[in-house]
Amino acid sequence: MRSIQRRLSLGLISVMVIVGLVLAQTSLWLFEMGLQRYLEAGLRNDSENLLVALVRGPQGLQLDERHLAPAYQRPFSGHYFRIDFADSHWRSRSLWDQELPRLEHPGLDSNLQLGPEGQQLLVLRSDYRRLGQSISISVAQDYTPVRESFRRMQQVGLGLGLAGLLLILLLQRITVRRALRPLEKAREQIAQLQQGQRSQLDDQVPVELEPLVAQINHLLAHTEDSLKRSRNALGNLGHALKTPLAVLLSLASSAQLEAHPQLRKTLKAQLEQVQQRLNRELNRARLAGDALPGALFDCDAELPGLLSTLNMIHGEHLTLSARAPGGLQLPWDREDLLELLGNLLDNACKWADAEVRLSVVETAEVFELSVEDDGPGIPEDRRKQVFSRGTRLDEQTDGHGLGLGIVRDIVEAWGGVLQLQESEWGGLNVLIELPKRL
Repeated sequence: MRSIQRRLSLGLISVMVIVGLVLAQTSLWLFEMGLQRYLEAGLRNDSENLLVALVRGPQGLQLDERHLAPAYQRPFSGHYFRIDFADSHWRSRSLWDQELPRLEHPGLDSNLQLGPEGQQLLVLRSDYRRLGQSISISVAQDYTPVRESFRRMQQVGLGLGLAGLLLILLLQRITVRRALRPLEKAREQIAQLQQGQRSQLDDQVPVELEPLVAQINHLLAHTEDSLKRSRNALGNLGHALKTPLAVLLSLASSAQLEAHPQLRKTLKAQLEQVQQRLNRELNRARLAGDALPGALFDCDAELPGLLSTLNMIHGEHLTLSARAPGGLQLPWDREDLLELLGNLLDNACKWADAEVRLSVVETAEVFELSVEDDGPGIPEDRRKQVFSRGTRLDEQTDGHGLGLGIVRDIVEAWGGVLQLQESEWGGLNVLIELPKRL
């Protein structure tokens, strides 16, 4: 979709061009009509002067040339006349050997007549009665210089119009940019929301944006409230179930079930799985804390706390380390990455002998996350089995089961790739490649 600024610019250009052309043509037409009326008045005055120059002579009606303007004596001067009476007519010497066409009706001819040397003539015919005779006087003026002046005016007007259009477009662009600045500010604040740097948009915005900002803030508040309620409900549920689970585990180990060994084994196995999942969700809720919705994962801020929590859970006999570039922020939701890395590190800690290492590397196209341990590892022909939910290769040890299934689902949702390899210590190396999001 085209930008608002471009659409406004194109709309303004179209309107201004159409209105400008209409106004220009209308103005020129009105100006030309006014000029013709002015020239008509001059031609009518010349016609009346010619009428006065008609006097009675010895042989009847004659023209007193002493009253004629000099322009009528100079050949092709651009000023001409023709006098028709009875069966004869007189014409000005300026016509030389050419004739001035006689109009069929009195008045100013709206169509220009072709004159000497290609001149375009504005012709006026006036009918009079003088000394008992009907007389028709046609006077003409060369309109070519006026047409050339109009052409020059059009060229100058076109140049000035284009310059004015460019100036208006420049001012309009500046005005639109200033008018759209609140939208750019809102976009920056939304980006800050995505990075977890704020929880609400500023409500000090133009009137047109107030409903949108208010709706977004309402949605953010509702989402944050829902997340908090879900997290609190999860924590409350987990704590409420811990005591009944402990009682059930104690009953499953009691002497009353010695006569039913298979039932005891099944009950213990199922209750332990429930307890493991419960502990995992409680750990996740504790690790997530009170992060803002949409907060990105800041490696410098999050990794030390994550490793510290895992050390508390799995004991001090393990050495947990993390390597990541300084200031690196991963462009995914903080809670999702906590769940992904928490599952990977939790599995690695359960299988490791003494060493677990998390590495985060940024390349031109992807982020590489790897979790290595020095445990027994997984044979290559059995690595696909651990992605099935609840599947464990060693039923005596928790890990490499449900957690890796969850990790795989998250990685696939982000369009990444998950691989199981052998670590440099001979254990398992879980390598994840996540594409950069532009």
